[in-house]
Amino acid sequence: MKVINPASGEVVDTLTETAVSELPTLLAAARLAQKSWAKRSPSERKAILAKFRALVVERKEQLAQTLTLEVGKPIAQSHNELNGLLPRLDFFLEHFEAELTPRGVLGAATDSLEERIAFEPLGVVANVSAWNYPYFVGSNVFVPALLTGNAVLYKPSELSSLTGLAIARLLHEAGVPKDVFQAVIGGRELGAALVQLDVDGVFFTGSYATGRKIAEAVAPRMIRLQLELGGKDPAYVTDEVDVAAAAAAVADGAFYNAGQSCCAVERIYVHERIYPEFLDAFVAEVKKLKLGSPAEEGTYLGPLCRGEAALQALADQVADAEKQGARVLTGGRRVDRPGYYFEPTVVADAKPGMRVMKEESFGPIIGIASVPGDQAALAAMADTEYGLTAAVYTTNEARAAQILEELPVGSAYVNCCDRVSPRLPWTGRKHSGIGSTLSTLGIQAFLQPKAWHIRRA
Repeated sequence: MKVINPASGEVVDTLTETAVSELPTLLAAARLAQKSWAKRSPSERKAILAKFRALVVERKEQLAQTLTLEVGKPIAQSHNELNGLLPRLDFFLEHFEAELTPRGVLGAATDSLEERIAFEPLGVVANVSAWNYPYFVGSNVFVPALLTGNAVLYKPSELSSLTGLAIARLLHEAGVPKDVFQAVIGGRELGAALVQLDVDGVFFTGSYATGRKIAEAVAPRMIRLQLELGGKDPAYVTDEVDVAAAAAAVADGAFYNAGQSCCAVERIYVHERIYPEFLDAFVAEVKKLKLGSPAEEGTYLGPLCRGEAALQALADQVADAEKQGARVLTGGRRVDRPGYYFEPTVVADAKPGMRVMKEESFGPIIGIASVPGDQAALAAMADTEYGLTAAVYTTNEARAAQILEELPVGSAYVNCCDRVSPRLPWTGRKHSGIGSTLSTLGIQAFLQPKAWHIRRA
């Protein structure tokens, strides 16, 4: 398998793919190893994952360079991802033991009868991960899975396989047995075969289309399924804002990581009273964003990891918007340089039926529409098959709450966006997925309860 640098289009490495025929053998080894891993004390597993954290800190510069090389993430943003990984690890390390602790049932115990709930690991889980934030997305699954006594068959995205292999090496060096955490390398065929294995849970991050196929494939087996899928995340800027500050914040939410985030702002609705002023401020912010080599400090916008397919999808959205009367205020084209770069693009006067307002863009493009008031904004924000995040910018918190409480989304933002906290569940509604990562719910996802009825003789 070729590893392509999206900043140049050049092959930088080749990897040997895992054969589909190997998977049953890998699963058998994981099943055997998981039993002894689960019998280790929580404190021992905690010490091993704490060593993994220390190794991430120690090797951070090398890990960041690898991530930038294969994904095209600007080096400063690769450092940000690795720095942001640490508080996630700290949260899991601090809280997983409490979730494992058996619990008595209040009001049920008598002198002769005790009732309690115990928690056991699922067993062996398959983790098909994503390329855009491989440390964040992967650690949301494999860290709590390992801490709670599970074994993991981990398939990093084929676009971030070098990072996936680096993660595996660090976990093994920290003390996780090789059969307890196994990285398998390959593309869609391998991923499809992996989720067909007789595992005890499937945890996938990616597109709705693939997530739906996985859900259909595993449904007859009635195993634990978690899908972290896409979004078409809206932001509404009310007429009660500091326009310049709101424009800067939303621009960062839309264009960070070149818009290649499931929770990136993908459509903006602006109160008509400030619409012209906001457009001017927003375009001014976008024009400040430095596009260039991701290896250079100061670069904000790097190339698109998915290459030609991503470039064509964005070009099609621009053409569709212009055909329907939208104004492209800046950008709109592929950048004339080696690699897979697209200009940061602002589409004004966007209409609901435009592809830029309906389809997941996953790139540096944003549609902006004017709305006459809060009810119109609410209706427009709700007009989507996705339900990941939504944001409202206003100095009136009650006004924001009234809007956000009506929206079927997993995360609600007031005067912020594109933010994830280890203390809060990361979850989607509708086509944005099922289940939760992060928070204590993201630890419980890897446990199954057992009810104990104990009558004393």
